[in-house]
Amino acid sequence: MECISKRACEITPFLVMDVLEAAQKMEREGKSVIHMEVGEPDFDTPQCVKDACCKALENGETHYTHSLGITELREAISDYYNKEYGVSIDPERVIVTQGTSPAMLILFTFILDRGDNIILSDPCYACYNNFISFAEAEANRVPIHEDDGFQFRPEAIRKAINERTKAIMLNSPSNPAGTLLSPERMKEIAKLGPWIISDEIYHGLVYEGKEHTILEFTDHAFVLNGFSKLFAMTGMRLGYIIAPEKYVRPLQKLCQNFFISPSSVAQWAGLAALKDAWPEVEHMKKVYNERRVFVIRRLREMGFEIKVEPTGAFYVLVNASHLAKKFGGSSYKLAFDILEKAAIGVTPGIDFGEGAEGYIRLSYANSLENLAEGMDRLERYVRENSEY
Repeated sequence: MECISKRACEITPFLVMDVLEAAQKMEREGKSVIHMEVGEPDFDTPQCVKDACCKALENGETHYTHSLGITELREAISDYYNKEYGVSIDPERVIVTQGTSPAMLILFTFILDRGDNIILSDPCYACYNNFISFAEAEANRVPIHEDDGFQFRPEAIRKAINERTKAIMLNSPSNPAGTLLSPERMKEIAKLGPWIISDEIYHGLVYEGKEHTILEFTDHAFVLNGFSKLFAMTGMRLGYIIAPEKYVRPLQKLCQNFFISPSSVAQWAGLAALKDAWPEVEHMKKVYNERRVFVIRRLREMGFEIKVEPTGAFYVLVNASHLAKKFGGSSYKLAFDILEKAAIGVTPGIDFGEGAEGYIRLSYANSLENLAEGMDRLERYVRENSEY
């Protein structure tokens, strides 16, 4: 690959997109592919959200907004965190962004200097590492384990902290494992000293237990969240940061220079989501849970061991090392073999770090009918390749 800048050359590909694009090529050739690779809700955006978009356009809400976001949306986000978690957040601490990924870019750029590090779990969301390296900092990877629900152990984090550690990254419910970090562990992690960055994008999509915001345990933290997953609004690109008050202004300067302001129309859509979309959200959650139970049952029937059931997001991370042996343990080659021979899109575990090599991530953000067909195809693939 030829690049002009070293920084661009060092960015690794997002492998789930490689799988998706290869699957789309197969579909253009007339093949039927079951998509279990991408983490995108398959539901339509709630009607009240679409109506709010149309109304915003009709009302001429098509110009720059305040660089931190419209007041009404920031107040609604504050009210949501107060109602859901019992934490009091001044709306002035809320910074609305053009999606959670731009929020990460702004936040990591703000926190990190060259040579600093952020503690990440291994495995974790694939793009964290690239945001950190783009800021010329380093990911300080701490292994997490399947029999512990792929969640941080506070004592392991404590051992990894060094003089250049600026923050600890949390993600609960997690991508890729779909499991929750217990409040007891969150409380202990909050005491360790570095800043906490809590990615709460899958909050609300929890089927057993209860998710917790880091702000219940400490104010020495930044929260990342957005509207893509819970409200099926991926294409509207709307996210936010909750920051300590004294850091809002420097973050605002980054927003002003890099993005000017969030999408005006998307912000009014987000306001409608927080106020009126909850019946649709409850329906989506009910259906996701039915799919979760179905996929876990079918995977176990095929012989996959799931030591800790995922209870949030819409993912199952399964150990497929017995199948990956055919490819020298490579989950990347396994994923493409499954795509080619079974016409199922799955995400290779290596996308999420060395700790998930030999695993595959399956998303159940697809119809129950399609998931049933996907499980049938996967079962045939497993049966045909079990000798390896």
